[in-house]
Amino acid sequence: MSLAADPSAPPVSLDEAAERANNAAGWVEQNWSTWLSVGLRILLIVVIAVLLRIAVRRALTKLIERMNRSAQAVEGTALGGLLVNAERRRQRSEAIGSVLRSVASFVILGTAGLMILGALNINLAPLLASAGVAGVALGFGARNLVTDFLSGVFMILEDQYGVGDSVDAGVASGEVIEVGLRVTKLRGDNGEIWYVRNGEVKRVGNLSQGWATASVAVNVRPTEDLDRVRKIIEEASSTMTEDEPWNERLWGPVEVLGLTEVLLDQMTVSVSAKTMPGKALGVERELRWRIKRAFDAAGIRIVGGLPLQAGDEQPVKDPTATIAAPSAYASATSPQSVAASPLAPASNLSK
Repeated sequence: MSLAADPSAPPVSLDEAAERANNAAGWVEQNWSTWLSVGLRILLIVVIAVLLRIAVRRALTKLIERMNRSAQAVEGTALGGLLVNAERRRQRSEAIGSVLRSVASFVILGTAGLMILGALNINLAPLLASAGVAGVALGFGARNLVTDFLSGVFMILEDQYGVGDSVDAGVASGEVIEVGLRVTKLRGDNGEIWYVRNGEVKRVGNLSQGWATASVAVNVRPTEDLDRVRKIIEEASSTMTEDEPWNERLWGPVEVLGLTEVLLDQMTVSVSAKTMPGKALGVERELRWRIKRAFDAAGIRIVGGLPLQAGDEQPVKDPTATIAAPSAYASATSPQSVAASPLAPASNLSK
């Protein structure tokens, strides 16, 4: 109804105006209770939703702070340095808390919005049906994105790897520099950065969890005394377990596993040790260094890949190897010698 007066309309009398005012007042009087109840219901829904959201977010924040405090409690200790990365655990807890807060806010506010629409007597069936169709279409169109997101969430929850870990993700390998809900960043051995979608990771090999194995193969001559070789290796490795920083990087004694290969010119002795994750290569280099120095002091030569020098054992030579095979031209009466001899000139040549 337009508030502007129509010039062509007949004037309204006082009785008609009073009647219209009475009708409007009666309509307001009849519906004001409904409006009040609906308004109070909407206000109550909004207040409850806001308070519930605040309570849930505070509870999640306290949970994250407790996880961070437990990580800081072991920081600086042997356990904290070897098994627990405080920064990694903090990032993991922050990521989990962010996901949980977002999910909680979406569920609480979404439910409150639907309840408010229901309080306004709006039919939610078409809205829910449209939302379901849109969700199915979005799921088909962005299934890779959904797969990456869900895979990232489960990777973080299960703590499959974290920042600073050396991993083999199948499609790429290197050190983890960032873990996201959709993409994981790896730095390769040559400094390159790999962006790996979490949905593409089918298997993960974490080289920074648990312990690593340092394996060294020592090649010596087959004439060496095996008991003496074992004793020298054990003495060299025992001093290594007492020196800094190898006493922390070695998680067990160095073991001489025995012979793994016996050939005519060499035999291979295997040496193994449990080490701190990511320190196996350094331990292997130091083991080779100490074993080589101990062998040099004991007069044991490491062989393999290089020719024998003067003074080493030479193979037995065949005495007939330098004798030439007999030639058919050695005999003057042989057909080959006769055929190769020049013809004598004729004495009765005619002029």
